[in-house]
Amino acid sequence: MAKLIVSILSSLDGYCAGPGGALAGLPMDAAFSAHNLDCMRRAGTLLFGATTFPMFEGYWPNVDRGPGSEPVQREIAERVGAARKVLFSDRLVVRPESPWADTEVVGRAQAPTRISQLKAAPGPDLLIYGSHVLYNDLLAQRLVDELHLLVGSVLLGEGVPTFEPGLAQSWKLLGQNRLPGSDTVALHYDCRPE
Repeated sequence: MAKLIVSILSSLDGYCAGPGGALAGLPMDAAFSAHNLDCMRRAGTLLFGATTFPMFEGYWPNVDRGPGSEPVQREIAERVGAARKVLFSDRLVVRPESPWADTEVVGRAQAPTRISQLKAAPGPDLLIYGSHVLYNDLLAQRLVDELHLLVGSVLLGEGVPTFEPGLAQSWKLLGQNRLPGSDTVALHYDCRPE
């Protein structure tokens, strides 16, 4: 069975984005990219919410994949391009001319059922980057198996909270480490109910 893994970058004061959803204040450095590549190497399906999907769709298909390009970014772009993509949204549609036109679109109310089906199938893991509303809903429904919480050494002061109020759970810490060459700490949790 596939696992559902969430990987999220958070500030020290608990925000996954700054005011207005701005990501610029978070440390998205080379160590962050290396972590993302490691997650992508184990994943076969990417799950998106309505905010993160357009950002990824606008960025990853345009990354230079030529021989002189940056190797980590190139491999992430290749793996993102090859992955199955599922968008959970009631308002977004994928344009027919999009490089990701084959993305499956699922209404939000059907998310738990569809994710349970995807998890039950054999194959590589399901992965969510960002998608704050989606992963908080799935955490609340106890559908997330593992959380990779990256804590950057920044204070944003305000913004989008990493976890929504009222989410009361305890998780098992599977590991922690400082990302090589970075001040970002990676915390790896098992989120499954005991």
